[in-house]
Amino acid sequence: MIFYLLAGLISAVVTFGLSALIWKLGMRYRLYPKIRARDVHTRPTPRLGGIAMFIGMLVAFLFASRVSYFNLVFADPGPVLAILGAAVIIVFIGVADDIWELDWMTKLAGQIIAAGLLAWKGVQLTSLPSPFGGLTVGSPYMSLIFSLLAVVLVMNAVNWIDGLDGLVVGVAIIANFTFFVYSYILAKVGGQTEYFNLASLITAVLIGACIGFLPLNWHPAKLFMGDAGSMLLGLLMAASAISVTGSIQPGSLSPSQLFPAFIPIVLPLAILLVPLLDFALAVGRRLRAGISPWAADRKHLHHHLLDIGHSHFRAVLVFYSWTAVVSLGCLLFMFIPMGWVLAFIAVGLLFCTWFTLIPLTRRRLAAARPGTARPETAGPKTSGPKTPEPKKGTP
Repeated sequence: MIFYLLAGLISAVVTFGLSALIWKLGMRYRLYPKIRARDVHTRPTPRLGGIAMFIGMLVAFLFASRVSYFNLVFADPGPVLAILGAAVIIVFIGVADDIWELDWMTKLAGQIIAAGLLAWKGVQLTSLPSPFGGLTVGSPYMSLIFSLLAVVLVMNAVNWIDGLDGLVVGVAIIANFTFFVYSYILAKVGGQTEYFNLASLITAVLIGACIGFLPLNWHPAKLFMGDAGSMLLGLLMAASAISVTGSIQPGSLSPSQLFPAFIPIVLPLAILLVPLLDFALAVGRRLRAGISPWAADRKHLHHHLLDIGHSHFRAVLVFYSWTAVVSLGCLLFMFIPMGWVLAFIAVGLLFCTWFTLIPLTRRRLAAARPGTARPETAGPKTSGPKTPEPKKGTP
């Protein structure tokens, strides 16, 4: 455990130092784009924080490669080099998009190339867990297609919720902490394997990078991670989930651990519930409107939270709460009886629903009081130039 903590600490320190440097250079040389119509922040802000996060994680991986504890991870350098190579491609595409606004086809092509590199070097869905043993996905072509779709889907899902200060960073910390605990336990209980340890290392380094970036990204943000950072987080989260999902052997688990055999499928979906929901709603909305599913708009979930009356801080906490309840609820199946876990999830979801809808409840209560202004005219508007200054509105 100590070596994972050291890797995460190195990632955090390097990311924080470089983020501060990039922020100062960005403000001095005006390395920031103009505010777009769909953006909800009100002042120009540098968007190249993803570079700092990538370098921080790269330094942490270099440290891990020199530690004997991680010899199993680097015994076959192919998957690690593929992950780092795919990260380079994504950061390059993301930085170019942050500066020049690439068209969606170019971005998608870069994402597919990066995902293809992962699959080529073995980071792909070759089997799905089952209590009766590994369930083969199908032919190698099916495995490749599923892997490409999973990586591209997660990258875009994480990228599309990147619209409020500290939102993606906090969600990633919660999600990766949950997955780190899970993969670390698998490595201890199910036996050390290259992929279990690789997943634990990826999540530890990701958590460190997010913690190091958060001070400059918290509201009001001084620096945005941009598409380079959000797509990088999505890429590495997908890589860690895929490496575990295709490696676990549920048939080797004891009867008491039978249900957790399905966690490799459920947990990645759970920790990405909010991004995937936003992604699905956005695609459906744009297709119904007869426009490209990759076209940008201002109708994402975080926009709606602001529009119904949430402050910037509360809107971010809403995302945090949903992510925490669902992901931790799935993880708890490994530790406590199912009945208690279901009770925790039920209570947590009720709280999240209440917390999400509380502005609407306040409006109704205010409208019911005699002499109170109509809900549509009471209080400040939550859109337009007076909107709290959240992060870059991404597609």
